[in-house]
Formats: sequence, C-alpha cells, structure tokens
Amino acid sequence: MFVDFFYHLRGYGLKVTITEWLALMRALAIGYSRADLHVFYNLARCLMVKREADFDNYDRAFASFFMGVENHFDISDELLEWLSNPKLPRELTDEERSRLEALDLDELRERFKDLLDEQKERHDGGNRWIGTGGMSPFGHGGEHPTGVRIGGAGGGRSAVQVATDRRFRNLRSDRILDTRQIGLALRRLRKLDKDEGPEELDIDETIDSSARNAGEIDLVFRPPKRNRIKLLLLIDVGGSMDPHTLLCERLFSAAHKANHFKKFEFKFFHNCVYENLYTDISRWKGEPTSEILKRLDHTWSVCLVGDAWMSPYELTHTGGAIDYYHSNQVTGLDWLRKFRDRCPNSIWLNPEPQRIWNAPTIHLIRQVYPMFELTIDGLTEGIDVLRGIRPNRALAA
Repeated sequence: MFVDFFYHLRGYGLKVTITEWLALMRALAIGYSRADLHVFYNLARCLMVKREADFDNYDRAFASFFMGVENHFDISDELLEWLSNPKLPRELTDEERSRLEALDLDELRERFKDLLDEQKERHDGGNRWIGTGGMSPFGHGGEHPTGVRIGGAGGGRSAVQVATDRRFRNLRSDRILDTRQIGLALRRLRKLDKDEGPEELDIDETIDSSARNAGEIDLVFRPPKRNRIKLLLLIDVGGSMDPHTLLCERLFSAAHKANHFKKFEFKFFHNCVYENLYTDISRWKGEPTSEILKRLDHTWSVCLVGDAWMSPYELTHTGGAIDYYHSNQVTGLDWLRKFRDRCPNSIWLNPEPQRIWNAPTIHLIRQVYPMFELTIDGLTEGIDVLRGIRPNRALAA
C-alpha cells in the first residue's frame, strides 16, 4: 500500500526518492506505525517534500489518495466485540498505589513489559495490581491497511480535510512570482533621459571606438542618463488580502530594493483608499491622502495592488468605509479618481485570477484603472503600460 502512495506522489510531480521513502518506512517502524492519519500527513510531508513550493501538490496528492478512508473503513469482529461490552478501568487500591510507589522507574518498566508479553486476550483490569488498566489492545478508531490509525488524535479536523484546504497553494512556484522575477520585471520600468552634471565614461562606446582604432584607447564621455520614473506603490492589506500576504511582501521587497527609480514611496490601505494612507500594515501610522496628492504630479506613476473585492457601498457611498468608527466624507471611488486624475500613468494589479473578476466593485475600479493580474505576464503588461509602449486595453474591459 505504501508503494502505491509513493507512486501516487510521483504522479503529482513530487520528486520523492527511494531514500526518502525508506526513511518514512523506518520512522513508521520505530514508533509511528500506530499513529493516526493526521500525524502521518505531517510525518510524510516532513520527510518526503523538499520545497515549500511543493506543499500544495502534496496536499492534492494526499487528499486524493486517502479521500474517504476516514469515513469508510472495515472494523474487525474482534474490535466490534470489545466495543459492544466496554468496561471502565477500575480504581487502584491504596495497597496497590503504595506498591507502585515503592518501585523505581526501571523496575516499573520491566514489570509492565512482562505483563504485556503474558497477555494474550482481552484484559479490563482483573486482579493484577499492574497491567494495561483496562486499556484496549486495539487502539482507538479504525485502522487503514497501512496500520496507520484514522480518527482519534486529529483534533476535530481530519488529515484529509486539512489537505483538501490546500493552505499552501500560494506557495507554488508555478502560481506566484518570486522576488527575483518581480525585480526583473520592475527593471523594465525605466524612462532614461539625459541628466545635468559632469559627463560619464561610456564603457560600451569606448570599447567600440577603441576597436575601430585598431586597439588604440579612445575614451568616450557622454552626459549621464538617469531613470526619470517616480513610483508610488499603494497596497491593500488585511481581510481578503491575507491569503496574498506573501506575494505582496515579495512585490514590496523587490520594489523597495530597486535602486533605479528617481523616487519611490509606498503606502498601505484597507479595501479602498480614503482620507488617510498608512506606512505600516497595522494602519496605525498614517498620512493625509490630500497631502500625498499635493506632492504628486503627472511625472509620477501609481501602482495600486488589491483584489478589489468589497461591498459596493465602500466605493460609492460616503460613510461606507468598512471600519465601524470611520465615517468617510468622500467616497472611495472619488479618491481613486483623484489619484488617476493627478497621475494618469497608473495601473491596478490584482492578485486574484481574471476568471473571477465578476464582482461589481472590480467592474467599477476597472472603469478608472487598467487592471492586470499579479502574475509574470500581468506585471509585464502593466509595466509596459506605465512605460507608454502598450495601449491601455485593460481600461476598456
């Protein structure tokens, strides 16, 4: 059966080796053979999955292989007979307690081992002063043919339910961007222009000119070129954006490390932009949005990141902000338009796939900003729009 599980994992693209599989067999043999399926789920993942990016594939494989096991299993006649007439363990007498206390730990272990070796049938306490104390020799819950207990210590949720949740789908390398990929995409966001100041040595032109002069060095100096891009990054945090935290952290990290922008600022908001934007994700330290708008102009590019999923009144009504004590006097949609009017060169990046962009609020925001998926292709298309080399097709969607 474990061989089938091994090949099942391989079928889902997990590169499980024989060495890792044997390590799992060894772990089961030395103490985990009667562990429940929840423990087996964690044990197998620990020993056989090498990268966080593969956790989601492991969950999918585990769920499909063990689906139904916890609800449908064969109970042996021996176990059914024991369950039909359960008996609670009796209390120890004072004499038995004193005899137990007189033994040291090693003697107690030896006595317990001898009694287990002697026991060949059901024992619910009897007249022995130490024994299994009425504990069933069958464990609890049913057992899969592997000898792994199912049910029991799962803590309310089964291993299959945990695997079915697919908590690690956002870690998959084929689904999200990593910091390096984001950094490479952001490097495309350049508008080079001649800058005032002393001329700089142009390495490429110097090599070119020296080669044409048969190797005689000809130094070429040109006015320096600087990136004119000024970028403001606004990121939605909390609520429905929590599953996308890792992806947003990577985007923020890549943008923050980029040193080719003329100016770079970042702010956080929740669901929609209102009269304050924040410099911390807990949204304690804020700055009036009106003050931020004052220092922006058409030379700035604005990139908003969010799933755009919210109640429509959060966009269209005054006092519609989701926070109970927050009564906004300007609608969220008006604030978004203010940024767009102030900085026409702006886009919206959405971490949710485009196939589920059917919410009314997404439709409203797409009338203001060109929206792109926060994927490699989507980020590339969005940056090309900011560079002015691709039409804003997404705005008309």
